Amino acid sequence: MRLWSLHPQYLDTKGLLACWRETLLAQKVLDGKTTGYRNHPQLQRFRATEDPLAAVGNYLEGIALEADARGYNFNRALVLRPPARGPIRLLTVTAGQVGYEREHLLGKLAVRDPDRQALLAAADPPRLHPAFGAVPGDIESWERPEAGRRS
Repeated sequence: MRLWSLHPQYLDTKGLLACWRETLLAQKVLDGKTTGYRNHPQLQRFRATEDPLAAVGNYLEGIALEADARGYNFNRALVLRPPARGPIRLLTVTAGQVGYEREHLLGKLAVRDPDRQALLAAADPPRLHPAFGAVPGDIESWERPEAGRRS
């Protein structure tokens, strides 16, 4: 499960679809409707909020907005708690985590979508998913970096 802190504009089609599906799974886990993935580390940032289902609903909306921009039709009826009107409360993500995710996604895009890879490579700093705001810090404690990829 990879719930990107980076803006969904950087995801190729395969990545955008996977992020939508995986976030719907995360929503199901947070709602207590599945026994799998209950201890997945990426869910910690949603669980740390006052209302985890609202936080994941807000995240899903950010993905759906990118899908809309590409002419896709993601089923928003699957979102249990759609974002409320008004100011959105941001989740935080550390600068180290953003850097780690950027390098990880650049590697995937090198194989799957060189144009999106170039877009992300040129972004300094990269845009974040609309649900996130950056804070100083190293890679998030819940991240499981691949050997040799810690940044």
